Formats: sequence, structure tokens, C-alpha cells
Amino acid sequence: MCGRFALHANPQVIALQFGLASNPEVAPRYNIAPTSEVLVVRVGGGAPQAARVRWGLVPRWAKDPAIGAKLNNARAETVAEKPSFGDAFRRRRCLIPASGFFEWKPQAGRKQPYYIHPAEGDLFGFAGLWESWRGSDGVLETCAIVTTKANSRMEAIHDRMPVIIARSDYARWLDCTASAEVRDLLHPCDPEAIAVRRVGRAVNDARNESAQLIEPETA
Repeated sequence: MCGRFALHANPQVIALQFGLASNPEVAPRYNIAPTSEVLVVRVGGGAPQAARVRWGLVPRWAKDPAIGAKLNNARAETVAEKPSFGDAFRRRRCLIPASGFFEWKPQAGRKQPYYIHPAEGDLFGFAGLWESWRGSDGVLETCAIVTTKANSRMEAIHDRMPVIIARSDYARWLDCTASAEVRDLLHPCDPEAIAVRRVGRAVNDARNESAQLIEPETA
């Protein structure tokens, strides 16, 4: 699963990596939690465009948008068949820029957080899905992160991780034309592509927000 992540890269770096025509308006975040507004990259007008949507996908058929709180992640193994995600998987894929993500490992009766970030470079591109839901108050746009089984570096911490799309495959993932086939991209990334460090438990509280949350734990 993926329950928290960070995005603190320079907007120019984000624009360059994801092929955006202009720098996205985004402030550094170090403890992004479900139901937060997040940055996504999707195709609009034939080119990648940045948008801000709520994390927690609300299917078009949903009667109550509160369902999104339970649909933060979509399992790669079943994403194409699940009623909640299938249509978005075929028609509305996106990339979710992330500087890193957090995962927790049970240790001595407590959950110890770890920060997982790129071994090289500044950003991951998570495989994402987005959806547009219309209610009495207007249109709500939401997203989910696609997850897969952990790679060999992650499995000592948790059995799941986000699907991390290689930069060379961004265009394929975002291509939602009828002939696009992307299920072969839904696999764990190379273990050498990620670095892991133990961090302090302050990140456990979603209200905490500072660069210190991603610093290595010293005690």
C-alpha cells in the first residue's frame, strides 16, 4: 500500500521530468496523507498537463464521495477488473510525482517508519488513476495510486509498494487510446532504483509537516 508520501522537488525539476510546458504551482510537502490535494500529471490537449486533485478515488457511479477515503490505492493485480478502478484504468491514467514515500515496519510492538526515495535523481512517477465525479456541489476530481508487490529491497519493511513508472515509459502510461496496453508496466521497480532510510515517528501524525520528517533517525 501507500499511505503517505512527500513532494518537495523544485517545480522546474518537476516540469522537466514530466514534460510540462510550465512549472506547476506546488509548495513543498513532507507528509501528504489521503484526502489531501495532490499534484498529478495527465494528458490534456495532446500533451502532459499538471492538475490538482484529491487523493482517494471516487468512482463516477458513487452515490457518496466519502467512498474515496477507502480507495486511496488500487492493487495492480486486480485494477483492470475492479468496478471501482477498471474504467479509470482504461481511460484516465495519470502520473503522481513524488520525492519519496513512507512505509511502516512492526518492530518491538511499535511501527517504525521508513522513507523510501529515488537512489538517483529527485522524483518518482507513481502510476495513478484519476476520476471525475459530479455531485450537487459540482465536479470533484480524485485519484488513486496503483500498488504492487514489494521488490527485494522493500519486502523487509512491507509487502506492497507503489508502481513506479520508468521515465522512458511515461508516455505509454499516459496514452489512454483504445489500443494502449500497459499491464506489463505494473510490476515492482528495480531494487537498485530506490534507497531506504529509517526516520523518526513524528511522521505518524499526519498533522506534522516539516523537512525534518524525512531526515534519518539519529537515536
